[in-house]
Amino acid sequence: MIVPPEQLDLDLFPPRRSPLAGETLTVSERMIVAPVVGIFRPNEVVEGAELSAGDEIGIVEGPGTSCPVTSPFDGTVMGMLAHPGERLRSGQPIAWLRVA
Repeated sequence: MIVPPEQLDLDLFPPRRSPLAGETLTVSERMIVAPVVGIFRPNEVVEGAELSAGDEIGIVEGPGTSCPVTSPFDGTVMGMLAHPGERLRSGQPIAWLRVA
């Protein structure tokens, strides 16, 4: 049975969100992730340390490369998720931050 548009119950069809709808959510926790594949060499970052966007927390050393790991956010380090010398894959979480 075909229902004319004016007879549709619109509560059954929520409005579509834009692809960036999640960008406006206020989430208090963020992850710093590995930028490349390699071995993690952390700086002296302790739980509770305050980071600013751009602060370096370590490096990931790959075959013939070395890539800094920087925080894209301001926040407080809640915990390190990667251990010194651990082999990481690209995108693997390294640290957990709480942002204001």
